[in-house]
Amino acid sequence: MKSIVSTEARKTGYVTGEVSTADWANEQVAAVRDDPAARIELVERLYHGPFGTAPRHLPYRRAAMSFMRWQLRRGVLEPAHNERPGSPWWREVNERLLRDGCEAVALSGDRAGPASSRTVDYWLSFADYPTARTWYRAHNASVAAAYLEHRDIAEAENASERFFMNVVLCRVLYTHALVAAPRMSLGWLRPLAPFLGDPRLGMTGIFLQLSRILPDEYPLTDDVDSYLSDELGFGRLLDFGVILPRLQQIYEWSAHELGEPGLRACIRDGAMTYAWPFEERGVWQAKKSFVLQMAQRLLPPERAAETNRPSASAPPAC
Repeated sequence: MKSIVSTEARKTGYVTGEVSTADWANEQVAAVRDDPAARIELVERLYHGPFGTAPRHLPYRRAAMSFMRWQLRRGVLEPAHNERPGSPWWREVNERLLRDGCEAVALSGDRAGPASSRTVDYWLSFADYPTARTWYRAHNASVAAAYLEHRDIAEAENASERFFMNVVLCRVLYTHALVAAPRMSLGWLRPLAPFLGDPRLGMTGIFLQLSRILPDEYPLTDDVDSYLSDELGFGRLLDFGVILPRLQQIYEWSAHELGEPGLRACIRDGAMTYAWPFEERGVWQAKKSFVLQMAQRLLPPERAAETNRPSASAPPAC
């Protein structure tokens, strides 16, 4: 596997300091910007570390690669000049992950200097101490930062795309909580939570997999209700029976854990509001179901900790 810090990088001033690490990372992303397959190859190289071998980090690529392949199949990463252009928003979110990863891998190699952002610092923590919790903190901090930075682009997407942006966000935050806050995320079943959320294992795919209800195409053409009616048993049970009852707590906890207070503006009274009007919060309310009622009774949300309660003044809407 080719090292991410290649001989070419050394020749172009990467090591000598003629090019800052952040600028070098930007160059790596620019080189693959219009080639979705090359983006995936770059992710693959990142998990091999700065010198091509990182056995403790490599298992964590499983979740990242799985989601990347789903984006590739949907076509959301296709360049704007393509016959079927991809999503400007998905491309930006993906680029933030790539850019932070490139900078962190370079800094963990033989490049000196401070990280350009808090999210890169989180990736450096993962590089130093690879665990499920440090991986989620780094990954989700990059994702959350990209979400908040590109809200204006998100608003330009159609309603179904914006709906599933919220679903993706709440699920990645929830899987992090399984590992780092098992009692909040799974109640009395908390001993199972770290296993279910471990990104090195296939179980994580159950929480992040949307391909069973979303077609491999972009943009989505049906309305939100049609996709909700197509959602199968476990996904519906997970979203409406387990995640949504504790959603406010998850976002409050994530804002603290990731150092990203802007996440609090993406939730209001338990309804997700990222590029989604609060007045249309009815989509987050499940139809009455015996199975869902039983799930909510068996796994009631824990009472929010004092430090995780919403502030008295509501933040601006996402």
